Amino acid sequence: MLQELSGRGVRALARDTGLSSSSLSRYLTGRTVPPWPAVVALCRLVTRDPRPLRPLWERASHPLPAPPRTSRQIHPPTPPASAPHPPRNDLPRDVPDFTGRKAELAAVLAAVGGSRVVAVDGMAGVGKTCLAVHAAHRLAADYPDAQLYLDLHGFTEGRRPLDPDPALRALLAALDVPSERIPQEGVEQLAACWRSELAHRRAVVVLDNAADADQVRPLLPGAGHSVALVTSRNRLLGLEEVPPVSLDVLTPQDSAELLARAGGEPAGTDGRLAREPQAAAEVLRLCGNLPLALRLAGARLRHRPGWTVGILVERMAEGPSEFDTAFAMSVNQLDRGQRRLFRLLSLLPGSAFDEYVVAALADVPLRDARTMLEDLLDAHLVQQPAPGRYRLHDLVHRHALRATTEHDPAAERERALLRVLDYYVHAAAAADATMPFLSRSAVPCAGPAPAELPKFASKNTALAWFGAEYANLLTAFEAALAAGADAHVCELPRFMRSYFARRCGTTQLNVLFEGSLAAARRLGDPRQLGEAYSDLGFARYNAGRMAEAGDAYAAAAALIAEAGDVPAEAELTMRRGYLGWEQGYVEEPLELFRLAGKLYADAGCPMGTAHATAYEAWALLQSGHRQEAARLAREALEIPHTDLAWPPALTAHITLGVAVAREEPEDAFGHLHHALALAREDGHRHNEAWCLNCLGVALRRMGRYEEALASHREAFALLDEIFEEQWKIHFLNGYGETCRLAGLPDEALRLHRQALDLAPKVGYRHEEAMAHEGIAAVLDATDPSAAAEHRAAGQALLREPTPGA
Repeated sequence: MLQELSGRGVRALARDTGLSSSSLSRYLTGRTVPPWPAVVALCRLVTRDPRPLRPLWERASHPLPAPPRTSRQIHPPTPPASAPHPPRNDLPRDVPDFTGRKAELAAVLAAVGGSRVVAVDGMAGVGKTCLAVHAAHRLAADYPDAQLYLDLHGFTEGRRPLDPDPALRALLAALDVPSERIPQEGVEQLAACWRSELAHRRAVVVLDNAADADQVRPLLPGAGHSVALVTSRNRLLGLEEVPPVSLDVLTPQDSAELLARAGGEPAGTDGRLAREPQAAAEVLRLCGNLPLALRLAGARLRHRPGWTVGILVERMAEGPSEFDTAFAMSVNQLDRGQRRLFRLLSLLPGSAFDEYVVAALADVPLRDARTMLEDLLDAHLVQQPAPGRYRLHDLVHRHALRATTEHDPAAERERALLRVLDYYVHAAAAADATMPFLSRSAVPCAGPAPAELPKFASKNTALAWFGAEYANLLTAFEAALAAGADAHVCELPRFMRSYFARRCGTTQLNVLFEGSLAAARRLGDPRQLGEAYSDLGFARYNAGRMAEAGDAYAAAAALIAEAGDVPAEAELTMRRGYLGWEQGYVEEPLELFRLAGKLYADAGCPMGTAHATAYEAWALLQSGHRQEAARLAREALEIPHTDLAWPPALTAHITLGVAVAREEPEDAFGHLHHALALAREDGHRHNEAWCLNCLGVALRRMGRYEEALASHREAFALLDEIFEEQWKIHFLNGYGETCRLAGLPDEALRLHRQALDLAPKVGYRHEEAMAHEGIAAVLDATDPSAAAEHRAAGQALLREPTPGA
C-alpha cells in the first residue's frame, strides 16, 4: 500500500525516510513491527495522519500477556472501561497561543514513544510546563485512562519540595485507587503500588517542577504502557535511563510571534507592534525571550488599547528584572483590593487553593474573593489547574511574596496567616463531623470560625475535600508550628483522625500527634494535654508500638480524670480496651468496654454506647461466649443510625453472623453478607477483608470447609492487593484452624507459624497465644510433646496481669 501511494520502490522509500532497506523490507512484509518514529516518517511521506494507527501499533508492539493463574484471583479485576467514574483528567489548560518549540515538541513525543518517560529541563519561565502540558494534551487520545498533573514544588519559594510519600498518595488518589489498596507506609511499597496501578492503564502523567532525580524516581511508571513527562529547572542527571529535552529561550522570531499573538496582533497585521518596531524589540529584550514574560507583556498590551508600545516599555523598565517588571506591570493595573489579595496569596500554606480559604485569608466575603480570583485569572496572575482550584506560578509567587514583605506590615501578615489557620481547623472540624466515627470535640476552640465554610453533604464529599486539601493541611500544620500557634497545632490533627483512619499511613499520624502533644504541653491545659496523650497513644497503637501506646494512655488517664471530660474518658477507655485485648488480656478489656459504654451513657452519647457494646460483643465472641456475644450484638443493632456502614453496626453484624453460624446458618449468612455488602459499598477494603475472613469462620463452623477455604483465600488475596501485612495477624489463626479441620495440616501449620512470627513484632499477645494453640492442635496427633509445649506457652501469654501490674 505504501509503495502504491508513494510511487516509490523500497530503496527510494528507505532513502527518503532515512531507514535501511533491509529494515524497511521487514516492516513492509510484516515480519517486524516498526518503531513508532518509522511509522510517523512513512505516513508523512504519503501525507497521511499517523495518529489513528497508534492503538493498532501499541497492540502489535506490546501484546498484553495473559493474566497469571493464581489462587488469589478469586474475582478477575474489572476492566478500566467499566469503572464507575470517568477517567481522571486534571491537566492544566493547553495555551491557545503555543508558539514555536517544534523541534522540542518532536523530541518529547519521540522520547515518550521510545522510553515512555522524558525529562524537560530549563531555566525558570522558559516554558517547561507549557511544553509538557501541550505534549500531554497531544498524547491524551492515545492514553485515555487518565491524564494526571502533579506539581512537585521543587523550586517553590517558601516551601519544601513535595516528598515522594505524599506525592505517591496524591497520584494514587487521582487514579481513584481505594484507600485500602494503598500501603500504610514506606515509599518503596507506595511506589510498587503506583507502578502496579499504572501497569494495566494507559495514562499520561505530568510531574512538574521536580527538585532532583531522587524526588521523581519513585514516581515513574514501570511495566505497561503509561508515560510520564517530567519538568525541572535542573538537568536530572541521576535519571540515566530517561532521555532529556533541554529548553533554551525562544528564538527572536518565535518570541516576536508569541508577543504578537498574546497581544492580539497576529503576523501580517498593521498593529501597534508593527508600527513601533524599535519599541517592540525593546519589549522582547526586557522579556528576555522568556515565554512567561512575553505572555504577560502581550496580555497587558491586548487589554490596554490606548497604550502605545512605548508606554508598555516604560512600564516594564520600572522594575529591577524582566520577571518583576512583567509581574509588577500586571499588578499595577489592579485596583487596591485586588493588589492586596494578590500579595496575601503568597502567604497561603500549600499549593492549590480554593475561594473559601482565600476569603478567610483576605477577610472578605466569599463572593468578593471569587470575583477577585477571576480578575487575577484574567490577568494571568493566578492559574486554574482545575475548576474551583487556583495556584500561583512559582515566579509569580516569588514576586507576590516580595511585594507583601515590602508593602504589608508584619502584624497584618501574621493576622492573615492566623485567619488561614483558623479556616483550616474549622473546615476540618466541619468535614470530620460528617464521618461515621465518634468525634470528641464538636466545636473547635482554635480561633473564630470564618464567615463561610464549604458545605459537606455527606462523608463522601468530606473525604473528597480532605483528599484535595491533604497537602495543604499538612503544610498548615507546619506553618502553625513555625508561627507558635499552639492551639491550632493541638486541634488540627484531632479533626483529621477520621480521614487518617481511611486514607493515610501511621507514620504521618504519629508525627502530627507528636507535634500536637508538644503544643499541648506549652499551653498547659490539662484537658488538651490529656486528649493529646490519648491521641498519640492511639497513633502508637496503630503503628504496633504497644508499650509506647500504654505509656501514653497512662499519662492521659490522670489528666482526663482531672479535667472531668466524660466523653474523652469514654474514648480513652475504649482505646485501652483495644490495647489490652491485643496484648493478650481478656477480662480487663471486657471490663473496659463495659465501663466505656456506661461513660458514654452518662455523657448522653447513645452512639458511643453502641460502639462500646459492639466491641464487647466481639471480644466475648473471641473468648467463646457466643450466646452473650449474640445478645449484645443485637442490642447494638437496635440503636438506629443514618449511615448503614456505621462501624458499630458493621461490627455487630459480623459478630452476630459468626456467633449463630452453627445454630442459625441462614440468619448467620444474612448478617455476614449484609456486612460484606456494606463494606464493599463503603469502599473500605479492610472491612471487606474482615467480613470475608469471618464468613470463612462461620462456614467452617457449619462444616462447609471448601466454601470456608475459598472465603479465607479471597480475604487474603484482598490483603495482598492492599499491601496490608499487619492486618493478616487478625486472620491467620482463623484461616489455619479452617485448614486443620479441612484436612490440610501442613497448610494449617504454616499459617499458625506465620502468625507466631508476626504477632510479637507488633505486640499482639492474644494472636500470639492463639498461634501457639493452633500449632498444638495440629501437632497433637504427631508430636504430643511439642504440642504440650506450645499449649503451655499460649496459656502463659493469656494469664491476666496481677493487680497494679
